[in-house]
Amino acid sequence: MIVITGAAGFIASNLARLLNSRNFVDLVLVDDFSKVEKKSNFESIQYTEKIDRDNFFQWLNENHRFVQFIFHLGARTDTTEFNKEIFDRLNLNYSKKVWNACVEFGLPLVYASSAATYGDGTLGYSDNHLLIDKLKPLNPYGDSKNDFDKWVLNQEKSPFFWAGLKFFNVYGPGENHKGRMASVVFHAYHQILKTGKMNLFRSHHPDYKDGGQLRDFIYVKDVCSVMFYLMQHRQHSGIYNLGTGKARTFIDLVRAVFTSMNITENISFVDTPADIRDKYQYYTQADMSKLKSIGYSAPFASLEEGIADYISQIKS
Repeated sequence: MIVITGAAGFIASNLARLLNSRNFVDLVLVDDFSKVEKKSNFESIQYTEKIDRDNFFQWLNENHRFVQFIFHLGARTDTTEFNKEIFDRLNLNYSKKVWNACVEFGLPLVYASSAATYGDGTLGYSDNHLLIDKLKPLNPYGDSKNDFDKWVLNQEKSPFFWAGLKFFNVYGPGENHKGRMASVVFHAYHQILKTGKMNLFRSHHPDYKDGGQLRDFIYVKDVCSVMFYLMQHRQHSGIYNLGTGKARTFIDLVRAVFTSMNITENISFVDTPADIRDKYQYYTQADMSKLKSIGYSAPFASLEEGIADYISQIKS
């Protein structure tokens, strides 16, 4: 059995489909499955059991001898939520329980961290373990992910293999339920479809032109390929960046969406919402040398390639 937490969510449901395509169908899906808007993410997946996240640890105590691997991808991911208590409960403390269970039962683990841990990028984007304690995220979500990374590195006992993945800006199929937190690609497609134009956030930073804000955008299929690689190899435990290693502008992204939709480019700018303006990342770019150093060599889709594939799936 392969356990996937957050299985009704965006990245985890894509991972489950990849596993199915590689003939892994003995999957245990863990999540809050009461949310109707997520149903389409898991209804076509082949799986053995579906477990409510609140019942997971009892289930694991009774069934751990059948489990071969755990992907812990469940988390509260809303960067505009500022209730620390929610993140402590769903992200930090729940993840500690997953880690301790993997230690107790001898189970390998891959878990989701985030590029939000890097804050404004002042310290760069290296996944060197020595830098993690110095990072200063810009919001409680980033804090919760960095707090867990720091906790992990201070543990005397670890699973025999583990990897924490700092996801950068992931986009792709299965994010319909995310609302405001869905990728810019998702929002661009639907805004262009409805209005024929796209509004981007205006820059409020003197070093960046409007639409010139830079992010490391990575296609969800590439994210899942890396996780599959780690499951297969189970060597070189540690915390790893997971982006493409190449920052692109929001203008680049939106132009690729217009091109994929065969619609004439029409871009305008609006002020960044006040509630996130002082917490906004203007530049992210993953240092991918560490992942490459352990043997991962598959190329990542370019922004244009990933968007073209994503939009073709939305249309179909």
